[in-house]
Amino acid sequence: MKFFFTVLLTAAGISCLAQGIPFKSLRYDENYTSLANDTSSNWYKSLKFAPLTVDKLSYVSFGGEIRYQYFHYKNEDWGEAPNDRDGFVLTRYLAHADLHLGSHFRTFLQLQSSLANGQLDTPSPVDQNIIDLHQAFADYALLTGHKKSLTLRFGRQEFSYGSQRLVSVREAPNNRQAFDALRLIYVAPNARFDVFNSYYVPAKPNIFDDGFNKNTQFWGGYAVFNKVPLLQNTDIYYLGLRKKTTVFDASTGLETRHSVGARAWGSNPEWLYDVETIYQFGNFAGNTISAWTASANVAYTFSQLKHKPQFGIKTEVISGDRTSNDGRLNTFNPLFPRGGYFGLAALIGPSNLTDIHPYAQIELTKAVAFNIDYDLFFRMSRNDGIYAVNGRMIYPGKAGTSDQIGRQLGAEFEFTPNKHFYLRQEITWFSAGEFLKQAGPGKDILMVGTTATFKF
Repeated sequence: MKFFFTVLLTAAGISCLAQGIPFKSLRYDENYTSLANDTSSNWYKSLKFAPLTVDKLSYVSFGGEIRYQYFHYKNEDWGEAPNDRDGFVLTRYLAHADLHLGSHFRTFLQLQSSLANGQLDTPSPVDQNIIDLHQAFADYALLTGHKKSLTLRFGRQEFSYGSQRLVSVREAPNNRQAFDALRLIYVAPNARFDVFNSYYVPAKPNIFDDGFNKNTQFWGGYAVFNKVPLLQNTDIYYLGLRKKTTVFDASTGLETRHSVGARAWGSNPEWLYDVETIYQFGNFAGNTISAWTASANVAYTFSQLKHKPQFGIKTEVISGDRTSNDGRLNTFNPLFPRGGYFGLAALIGPSNLTDIHPYAQIELTKAVAFNIDYDLFFRMSRNDGIYAVNGRMIYPGKAGTSDQIGRQLGAEFEFTPNKHFYLRQEITWFSAGEFLKQAGPGKDILMVGTTATFKF
């Protein structure tokens, strides 16, 4: 408790020193050049913008994050995991330096330390990665201008595209994910185009051991168009994946998969919408891939009311393998999705699934919000199993005959007094459906969690 109050007071003090420049999910997208004209003198401004030349075109900026999480599960993994009476603590530390040398060259370095304490089993590398070089890339601006830019980026970096259904920084888990990549970024008024070739960086548990790895190659192109008539915003993309070893219910083997997708999204003070469809094709262990998903998220906010209540519904249909041993794989691969894909707890992954997900939010004060959501999960195909968010198979299709996976109810309070500090208290109850009872112990899960995050 003393730690929370100390961090809160520190965040409140820092917030007074540098207002108006928000933190971003991708910290390398933050721009502090506006501080070059700030004549005030304080240590936080010097931390965020330290000029190296008289013209202030060369400068360095520092930042970071500290996150503490506590989780307690009753009947973790629906009763398969050992009973843990005390819960466990996850801690994440991020620190970065952003160096700009003139208007053409820039390099960004970030360290990450993810620690897990109190887990009964050996923590996975996603929960515990003692310390590693998380990002280290260089930019060279081939074209600079007020309205258009073309940048070549080379090195280890985070990716985040669209709704993060397929490509995410993986914020919810303890260890964020990165790629060793060569990337070309073109930005124009109301449009952005990314083309890249990369290799996924798998997390390893020890010190500075997340080396270059060729097991998973990832390439593609992503285009975003803004101010589109009728649709407001659209994304069009192609993503390619080649992975040496992938495990599905159908088999295990080499996977070469191509994903083509389109997304329409937009918002105003009342309405929010996000509609996306994806088709996948390729080859897996001698089988032809034919998989797909369609999703929609629509919400309405009563913006004129005092607490601005919002009501919405999400729904997704995600293909699973229809028939075994037919030479065709229909299981959808979510590639590199965000961790908490459905609701507040990361229990079910986006493969072989039909999901109906109503939710609501209300602003109790300017700093406090309350969210509640309810999920209904069904297997899309009874011949395919269910998968975790990371793609790991939880139970094979033959473990049961029912398509009913379960129901999930989640609620959370969010406290955001300023841009530096964030506190969340959440609770999730998962009622196991008939398939989980057929496949395993099938006990209901209760999870409570607390998250405290401090950014600078």
